[in-house]
Amino acid sequence: MKGGEAVTSDKYNGIDTASSAILDQASETRWGGAVGTGIEIGFTPNWSVGAEYNYLFMGTRTLNFDGVPAAILSRTERIQQNVGIGLVRLNYHFGGPVVAKY
Repeated sequence: MKGGEAVTSDKYNGIDTASSAILDQASETRWGGAVGTGIEIGFTPNWSVGAEYNYLFMGTRTLNFDGVPAAILSRTERIQQNVGIGLVRLNYHFGGPVVAKY
């Protein structure tokens, strides 16, 4: 198990579906909490496989979207963001343990 803090940099665009034009936009940097768990298993002396899952609790924020190019089309939206991240990895370990000699 692990836990800590997480940070995301988010950019949002409101797009007109008919013309694909950007109508308004917003951006933010969001801080939140993170928890995760994982496992790693060695199947030869130098190879291992691992898997982990992390969940980021980024909370809910109210953002002001500014119209493009002018602020005529401005709006306010409440955005909730939580992120789940999965990872599977294959590792090769070079050499062996470092042993101090005196």
